[in-house]
Amino acid sequence: MASAPPPGEGAAAIARVWDVPVRLVHWTMVFLFVFSWWSVENHEMDWHRLSGLTLLGLLVFRILWGFFGGSTARFSSFVRGPGAVIRYARALVGKGEGEAYHGHNPLGGLSVMAMLLLLVAQVSLGLFAVDVDGLESGPLSTYVSFDTGRAAAKAHETIFDLLLIVIGLHVVAVFSYLIVKRENLIGAMVTGRRRGAGDPLRGAPIWVFVVVAVIAAGVAWWLAKGASPPFGG
Repeated sequence: MASAPPPGEGAAAIARVWDVPVRLVHWTMVFLFVFSWWSVENHEMDWHRLSGLTLLGLLVFRILWGFFGGSTARFSSFVRGPGAVIRYARALVGKGEGEAYHGHNPLGGLSVMAMLLLLVAQVSLGLFAVDVDGLESGPLSTYVSFDTGRAAAKAHETIFDLLLIVIGLHVVAVFSYLIVKRENLIGAMVTGRRRGAGDPLRGAPIWVFVVVAVIAAGVAWWLAKGASPPFGG
């Protein structure tokens, strides 16, 4: 999610900060994460598999969008080095001056990258996972042994627990901005607009969205079919 400008920044005009694809992917991922948990807890494995594959497609889309999408969606706009992270952290506690960020700030960027990487790992492991009876398995489980599939399933569950921790910290940070700084980051991810300094959003052309969406859907479909050669063989 977008992050508030550093302390000391004055009021600024409301401007576009998140494009439609970023917002749709964000909230669909939130829904699918919860739905995936519900489906496995209720032994609805067909729904769980479909949810996971849909989430995989969204992850592929978001990663590609991080290179070719709108300006604030690009990784280059919010993945910062340790120096920027430390300066922003010091500004938050009033021990330095921080730069204003229109999209994710350096700490928010770390949170986003951590969640994306953990989700990629979890979904990837789910492709190879096998249950204890060998009856329910991921679409790529035929490429690994039963023991490897079971190890993937256990790691899949472990990463879910790690995701809960990272997501919990993310939610705490979002609500702290709302309560302490009066910055409604949730609303910004709904409307795409927020008050703050920085360059306004520069959106990507519609053809870029179409190409990225087609590639993401194709990758998800290909993996769902067991990653078999497209033309046989």
